[in-house]
Amino acid sequence: MSPTEGFRVFAYGSLMWRPGFPYVESTPALLRGYHRAFCVYSHHYRGTPERPGLVLGLAPGGACRGLAFRVADDRVEQVKAYLHERELVSYAYVPRQVPVALPEGAANAYTFVADPGHPQYAGDLGPERSAEIIMKAAGAAGLNREYLIRTVQQLERAGHPDPALHALLERVWRLTGEIEAGGGI
Repeated sequence: MSPTEGFRVFAYGSLMWRPGFPYVESTPALLRGYHRAFCVYSHHYRGTPERPGLVLGLAPGGACRGLAFRVADDRVEQVKAYLHERELVSYAYVPRQVPVALPEGAANAYTFVADPGHPQYAGDLGPERSAEIIMKAAGAAGLNREYLIRTVQQLERAGHPDPALHALLERVWRLTGEIEAGGGI
């Protein structure tokens, strides 16, 4: 098998720091044609229907650095089933096979793209509104801001800081200070 063959999963958000499935290797990957964006309302993992959070999705345009996890051939169906259970809770994502650039060459990877036609698609809310939502929300997987923090940390560890996510995190920290000082959001 060549280094670019086999089933791969492209991770760009929580799958980078908590894949939850067995994999053979993880390599840096670049996806062109999509960018990482807080564009999906979360009613389960990072929010509730009454107070939705925001989670990352792949939106059209630009490029996105992430990780490609190669999965053993005998685990592909098990991993796909796990990913569908995890990522398709509300079907706000569409599974896609996408071309990614790896250090050793091009490969195809399985990933989840935000569905702009889904009711939970938030689109671009802008950094201030996104920070307000992220600051207030929590769901079954914990605080919405923890999701942002861990994603920023993982990207920095991988050597691919994301300036837009960094700026969003700074806004969230500013809101945290305002709340602690007796202000509100």
